[in-house]
Amino acid sequence: MPCLTQRNFPAVRFLHYAALFTIWNCLGIAAGAQTYQEDSLFMRNNYVKKETRITMRDGVTLFTAIYQPADSLEAYPILMVRTPYSVSPYGQDRFPYRLGPNRELMREKYIFVYQDVRGRYMSEGNFQEMTPHRSAKKDRMVTDESSDAFDTIEWLLKNLRHHNGRVGLWGVSYPGFYATASLPDAHPAIKAVSPQAPVTDEFIGDDANHKGAFFLLDNFNFLGYFDAERKGPVEEYARPVFRADYRDAYRFFLDMGTIRKANDSMYFGGRGKIWNEYTAHDTYDAYWRERNIRPHLKQVRPAVLVVGGWFDAEDLFGALETYRAIERQNPVNQNRLVMGPWTHGAWSSSDWNRFASHDFSQNTSGFYQHEMETPFFNHYLKDKGSLTLPEATVFETGSNTWKTYDQWPPSGTDMKTLFLQGSGKAGWEKPTPGNAYTQYTSDPSRPVPYTGIISRGRNNEYLAEDQRFASQRPDVAVFMTDTLTADLRLSGPLKASLYVSTTGTDADIIVKLIDVLPDYTPNPSPNPRQWQMGGMQRLVRAEVIRGKFRNSFERPEPFPPGKPVKIEFDLPDLAHLFKKGHRIMIQVQSSWFPLVDRNPQKFMRIPDATEKDFQKAEIRVYHEPGRESGVVLPVVK
Repeated sequence: MPCLTQRNFPAVRFLHYAALFTIWNCLGIAAGAQTYQEDSLFMRNNYVKKETRITMRDGVTLFTAIYQPADSLEAYPILMVRTPYSVSPYGQDRFPYRLGPNRELMREKYIFVYQDVRGRYMSEGNFQEMTPHRSAKKDRMVTDESSDAFDTIEWLLKNLRHHNGRVGLWGVSYPGFYATASLPDAHPAIKAVSPQAPVTDEFIGDDANHKGAFFLLDNFNFLGYFDAERKGPVEEYARPVFRADYRDAYRFFLDMGTIRKANDSMYFGGRGKIWNEYTAHDTYDAYWRERNIRPHLKQVRPAVLVVGGWFDAEDLFGALETYRAIERQNPVNQNRLVMGPWTHGAWSSSDWNRFASHDFSQNTSGFYQHEMETPFFNHYLKDKGSLTLPEATVFETGSNTWKTYDQWPPSGTDMKTLFLQGSGKAGWEKPTPGNAYTQYTSDPSRPVPYTGIISRGRNNEYLAEDQRFASQRPDVAVFMTDTLTADLRLSGPLKASLYVSTTGTDADIIVKLIDVLPDYTPNPSPNPRQWQMGGMQRLVRAEVIRGKFRNSFERPEPFPPGKPVKIEFDLPDLAHLFKKGHRIMIQVQSSWFPLVDRNPQKFMRIPDATEKDFQKAEIRVYHEPGRESGVVLPVVK
């Protein structure tokens, strides 16, 4: 059995098998098997399982698995996860490999509750993508995820024995959304909620789109199985929507040609309900707006622990923006943020001490579980221990240190612009007259790849990948500082602010912030890894915007051909130390394929584009007085 690394683990099945990934996580088969055997024995000796159907206010029943401590020595709190990915294994005598968000909490003993959400697997009803929250529920037939959580908790409190009347919820990714959705109009028994990498706003920054740019690779693969038809409650879906056999994603999607061809008979063939919804709604219309949970995160009473990862390729946006929405709309709250050096859900792994070329020299996931997650739930649900968690606990990449702050973004930062300058330079001084712009040709028939490797699924390491493969291309504009003479610490949000023109009427703009490592200096004991990393252009942060949304996500507008326009957009926050001797690089490009679908560079509904609509365009990035381009960075004083 091959090691399930971040790179070769199938992206579309990660969420369904995140538990399995936690056990193996490249620690060795023997160690994983031993852990599994220990946990399995503990569960069977200490928990009893019950399966039931809980009736919601509109009569729909939701399949629920309950694992209750076998003893009756004390009253235990309830810790629940609601999921669209199945509460398997089904059967009264069948147990999962582990209960709860970590092994320590399983041994603490809670009443663990797992529920298939409405319309998924063994639950009745019709599934909705990111079920919209309904603030006004005028009759019992109006439901949402808040009401389903409420009704479930009501049943549990009335029908379970030996509980202490307190409930906590948690979940990673889509289950993280359901945890968040329990907060508006929360049941009074809910005392602690941990949305972890929660899906939050799928047009602006999470799985489906980033600032209007469609994430083709992830959605094609994921919805190929998740969007499968279900005619009623079922333990396993009969078949995926389609099976696509390919090894090189770049070549496969380039040969496919256009988004509309994904609906050919060999792929979705009109059978993908969510796929059709995504492609039908190509602006930030009512469909997307009502699926944004952030405006409803008001009067939040439970304590909240929002968790995310700096290398999360799916929902980095969701973690940061869920925390922000609660802070902004709840002046008095118990809301905390944890951001670690993790990929999607990696904080649940038994050991996370390295990623891509990063070596963190510590078990970051174990530290989080023992020092943050377990104390959080124990304190609010069991009155156990004193909770000393600060407002924000973040891992600073570059220095490999945990930082704590009494607010996020932290105080004591200056927003300073790193300007793009002529001849590929970048610096803190504004550009001078002379070299007015950098120009490149964006050709949709030869888009810039998002990764330097050949892979079928998403290369999960792309968020920390060496960008030398991109900087060598003529369609990537590169700007770099001189060697840093002192450490530079960045903590908080950052923003791209560019003046751009195109000969087309639409364009994607991708901006990357890169840490350029020093060239390798040989020593008496050459290290091949150090040699390879010498001069590495290690990606720190990147983001894309579909240019027609530069002024409004609801009302797109074309570029005036050949005329400079200002484009500003946020990149996800960071906490990173650029060390003395390193350099900072900014890359600007107009394709990121096949992570993001190709822009025809013509103002139109891209899901309707045909091959003839795709055209080359000359892109100019301006760096002259009056048209200064740069990236605004949060510099710690």
